[in-house]
Amino acid sequence: MRIILIGQAAFAEQVLDGLRARGHEVVATYCPPDTPGGKLDPLKARAQMLGIPIRQHRSLKGEEVRREFADLKADLGVMAYVTQIVPLPIIETPRLGSICFHPSLLPKYRGGSAIPWQIIKGETRTGVTVFWADAGIDTGPILLQKEAAIGPDDTAGSLYYQTLFPIGVEAVLESVDLVAAGRAPRIPQDGTVASYDPLLRDEHAQIEWTRPVQQVYNLIRGCDPQPGAYFVRDGAKLRCYDARRAARTDVAPGVVGEIVDDGIVVGATEGAIRIGRLRIGDKKVPASDAARALGLQPGTVL
Repeated sequence: MRIILIGQAAFAEQVLDGLRARGHEVVATYCPPDTPGGKLDPLKARAQMLGIPIRQHRSLKGEEVRREFADLKADLGVMAYVTQIVPLPIIETPRLGSICFHPSLLPKYRGGSAIPWQIIKGETRTGVTVFWADAGIDTGPILLQKEAAIGPDDTAGSLYYQTLFPIGVEAVLESVDLVAAGRAPRIPQDGTVASYDPLLRDEHAQIEWTRPVQQVYNLIRGCDPQPGAYFVRDGAKLRCYDARRAARTDVAPGVVGEIVDDGIVVGATEGAIRIGRLRIGDKKVPASDAARALGLQPGTVL
């Protein structure tokens, strides 16, 4: 099939290689504009190497982009790790429409921060969905799903890169094969069990040490690596990474219980958490080093 690939990063790069390995023709790639001074996007770099046309628009809205899509005479649009809004006229331009990857078991956890919210809310099962894109946000009919487990110490980063990334690439490629074979289902989503969460931002990431320890731990894991769950000390936001549940249950919420080589132990309700690294400004440093620099000691109240 003739395919337009919309996406970015290593995920879309692997989808591109997989499509070509299956004999599909990727007639163009669409990825966001380059970041000034930043690294070249892996999808763009791969497309350049293969001589595949690259389109980069600040917005995919407007007649210019629609005409580009129409001129490509594609059979299918494939949206692989897309952060830009793709309007309905673009979605519907390919002969068979467009399919999209999402890192949850839709209709639950719609939205652009699906991975972290699943961890923050204590889920132990997750998965990926490939669906037929429509005018809504992650609302189109389901084509294919794959389930996976969320480990007790998974972060948003480890869950994506170690679990959802590989099965997601596989799911997208399997979905394209089903479309090519004329066997791709369109299963309506059950709106009665749908959920949507906002983009995860600082307003959601502040730690309340008085909450149950598992809730605090889930928040730290879900915000790792971005935006970083934080507490405020002397007016500065100190962001927490590489956390683990600690064995101690005798530390009061928000109190530093001990400082050890591999982190600082802080109490929450009915338990404690060892924080491995803290980010001060733009630098992530071992939490024990940060504690010494900040004058934190056992008994300090955060």
